[in-house]
Parts: sequence; C-alpha cells; structure tokens
Amino acid sequence: MTIHWCGTGLSAVPGLRRLLADGQPVVVWNLTIAAAAAVVGDLARDIRVYETEALSAALCPGDVVVSMLPSDMHAGLARLALAARAHFVCSSYATPELRALDAAARAAGVAIVAEMGLDPGIDHMMAHDLVAAYRASAAYDAENTISFTSFCGGVPARPNAFRYKFSWSPIGVLKALGAPSRSIRHFAVLAVARPWEAITRFDAPLPVPETFEVYPNRDSLPFIAEYGFDPKWPVKNFVRGTIRLMGWAEAWAPVFAELESLTGPGRDARLSALSNELWAANAYAADEPDRAVLVVSLKAEREGRAVWHQSWALDAVGDLRGSAMARLVSGPAAMAAESLQLREFPAGVQGVPADQRLLARWLGQVQPLAQYMARRDHLQVRRNTPSSASSSEISSAFSPSSR
Repeated sequence: MTIHWCGTGLSAVPGLRRLLADGQPVVVWNLTIAAAAAVVGDLARDIRVYETEALSAALCPGDVVVSMLPSDMHAGLARLALAARAHFVCSSYATPELRALDAAARAAGVAIVAEMGLDPGIDHMMAHDLVAAYRASAAYDAENTISFTSFCGGVPARPNAFRYKFSWSPIGVLKALGAPSRSIRHFAVLAVARPWEAITRFDAPLPVPETFEVYPNRDSLPFIAEYGFDPKWPVKNFVRGTIRLMGWAEAWAPVFAELESLTGPGRDARLSALSNELWAANAYAADEPDRAVLVVSLKAEREGRAVWHQSWALDAVGDLRGSAMARLVSGPAAMAAESLQLREFPAGVQGVPADQRLLARWLGQVQPLAQYMARRDHLQVRRNTPSSASSSEISSAFSPSSR
C-alpha cells in the first residue's frame, strides 16, 4: 500500500517529511523533480514528475493519494484515485464535486477524506472532542443553552503596520473577503455579505491572554449537525470564523473600501493588481516566522449560568522545522494517510470522524507541532486559586475526552 504524495509547495513539506522519516512507502509527485528534491531529497527515494497519466498508471488498489495541489485539482485527483480503487486525502473543504463521489466511493470500498488540515481539520478534531466531553459530563442536559465558537487564523509572529503578512499570493484572501457567511448569534441566523461588517473582539485563552479581532466566514450552520449537536439543543451562538490581530480592521479599511467599489468588467484586473500591490508590500521575508492561532470553545448554560465551559487553544510559531502553517496543514494530511493504511476510515466521502480513539491519537500527534496546545476547563479555573489554576489546565491539556 503506497502513499502517493502530490505537491511539495509551501504548506506540504513537514507532513511529507514525517512520513518519509518514518519509513512509509511514499512516492513523491511534483511538477519538477528539482523543486521536490530541494525540500525532501535527503529522505525521498522515489520522486517523479507529476502527470495525471503517469500517476494513474502507478496507482494500485488500496493505495493512498494525498493532494497538496491547488484545491480546484482535488476533485480530478479524487476521481483518478477512485478509478484505481485507491483512497484520497486533501486538507481543504469537501466541495460539492467531492461529495458527489460518495456513492461511487462506497461501492468501490474506498475513502475520500477531505478537511484534514488546520482549518478545516484540527478545528474539527477539537470540536468533536469537546462535544463528546460535554455529552459525557454530569452537567449534560438536552435543555441547556449551547454556545460554540471556533476561530482560526494565520498572523505575523512579528506584527507589522498592516497587521497581516502573506505567505503566497493575496488573491485568495481578497476573494474570501467577498464571500458571504452565515452563523448564529443570539439564537438567530446572522447572514453577512462582507466579513468586515461583523468584526468583534475576542479574548483568547492563551498562556498570556491576548485579544484579537474575529469575524464569521463561510457557512457555519452545516457544522451544527457535523459536530454531533442534538437537534433539540437550544443553540444560542454558533460561529466558525477567522482570527486576526487587533488593529487589522483599521489597517485594512482602504482595502475594504476598494473591494466594495470593484464592479464591472474591470473588476478582475483590478483585483489582480491589488493582490500584486499587497504582496509587494506585505509578503513574509525569507525565514521570517509566521504564527497560527486556533481556539475552539463550547459552553452550556442553564438559566443564564454556565454549567459547562471548555476550550481548546493552540498557538504555533514558525521555527527551525519550518512555518507553523505548513506544519499544521500538512501534519493532519499525513495522519489521515497513515490511518487509511490501517483501514481506520469507512468507505465514502468524509471529513474528520468523531471516533474518540482516532481523535485521542491525532490530537496527541498535533500537540508537538505547536508551541502551546491545551484544553482548558474555564469553570474549574475560576474555582481554583491562581496557583492551582495552571495545574488544572495542564491536567486537561493533551488529554482528549476519551481518557
């Protein structure tokens, strides 16, 4: 059973190197052999030029295809894997094109696994773990009011005036800012046409408390069922969103104004030009550390009083191992490839499963990728004295709910 890892770009290398260092049977596919050899040549024994025909000819039933290529190529690669009765993994969202392959994947007995990255990916692991912990707690009651938040983002480890830096072309960020979102705020659906219309402050439970700016993105509502919420639970707040440094909204105000004004046939050309301007002024320098922050929280209230409130928090910074974002995006993809080799996924199209055994192992493997990662019981911390509060956090850190 061979792992076919496609792509050795900026976000792909740490997970790939881990598989190679562990002695997994890996074939590395990349547009150029030289570029792949520059980052994994010391470990990889088999590097090939990426061509769909060559990859198709090399696939055998039971193999695993990992796509770290652009997201618009995932569906084609998944179909290629499916035709060979091979499994498929990617780190980005399960698109309608991927979901349309579910029946065929089930019939073929193969798994098509999406959303195995940072966000989406690690955030899903944390959410499933919190929901399982809440359901198993003495505080659980189907009538409790539930609030859920999940905020993730890449931010510069060394803040700049623009309050953001780019690892690759800004065009993707600019297009995302034009996408509407849906979430739940105070029991009602909040539909936002532009993210900057819903920016709020957020206090992250990090070792050194820090306040960020956050906003909802995409459509959060389908994840209410995805995370195993009982349909009877009264949901007060539910949002999956993006985290940014304080001052981001003010620094980006001219960008927002221009995005609002972009209409007509010249829109795409101006968007491309704006992307180039932002890249020239705010790209990461060589070897400059990036930072990734993720906080997932679940709170249950009864009669306005919190009866259960826990959060996962992760803070990672680029170091000698490479960028924080690359470690956290490619690491889960590698974990999924290993789990597929062990036949730990059922057939069909899916994201992160709620399997507590898998979650415990994966969260434990994620922990070394970050400088800080812990699950905090906020109510226990409040009850304890300052000297014992830190120990209550450490006891819950790195210990998913299956303990």
